[in-house]
Amino acid sequence: MTVKGALFDFSGTLLRIEPTGRWLRAVLDARGVSVPPDDFARYAALLEEAGALPGGAPPRRVPPRLAELWATRDVSAERHRAAYTGLARQVALPDDGLYDALYERHMTPAAWRPYPDAAEVLGELRRRGVAVAVVSNIGWDLRPVFRAHGLDRWVDAYVLSYEHGIQKPDPRLFALACEAIGHDPCDVLMVGDSRPADGGAAELGCAVHFVDHLPADERPAGLRPVLRLVG
Repeated sequence: MTVKGALFDFSGTLLRIEPTGRWLRAVLDARGVSVPPDDFARYAALLEEAGALPGGAPPRRVPPRLAELWATRDVSAERHRAAYTGLARQVALPDDGLYDALYERHMTPAAWRPYPDAAEVLGELRRRGVAVAVVSNIGWDLRPVFRAHGLDRWVDAYVLSYEHGIQKPDPRLFALACEAIGHDPCDVLMVGDSRPADGGAAELGCAVHFVDHLPADERPAGLRPVLRLVG
């Protein structure tokens, strides 16, 4: 196989969201809300259990009233926000404004950290003439995050589920990405961290490579095998 194009997932593949405690602390500090240390630890643990941080741990249990919304959360910005704020509202926080503020925080560049080898791998793909697209199940525009972290220069196209009303593993989303970079799926490699979602590219004919969904410090070189696969 000659790889002419590479598709990358966003969260857990190229960048990683901040830990739940840091996410909560940033919002509390920004809003001037002070809570005792024991309460803070309890809120953070409950929010993580609820799966309220997009890109973080999945919910241990999705309430029946949110089940349908959760299953299709990435097809629109409205559904994405409603799903995650709905999960967060299972936790009784001290300020009702915190739920939307937490959601807003996760969309900021400061909440995300590139994996240590992301710039190296994307830059090398550009040097080799391999076109790159980011294909993400998401409910908001991640382009400012890529620009802020200096990764946008190596991305040729962004194909985001909420902009098309299609979410992975639907092969139509991967087809749009292949079209955007101008290559046949048989010449394209999909790189992601979710077998159920990113594996959908195989149905289209793409090769697929998986990376581990780990904190950035624990995966310093997880993307480098992509360069060997590209050749």
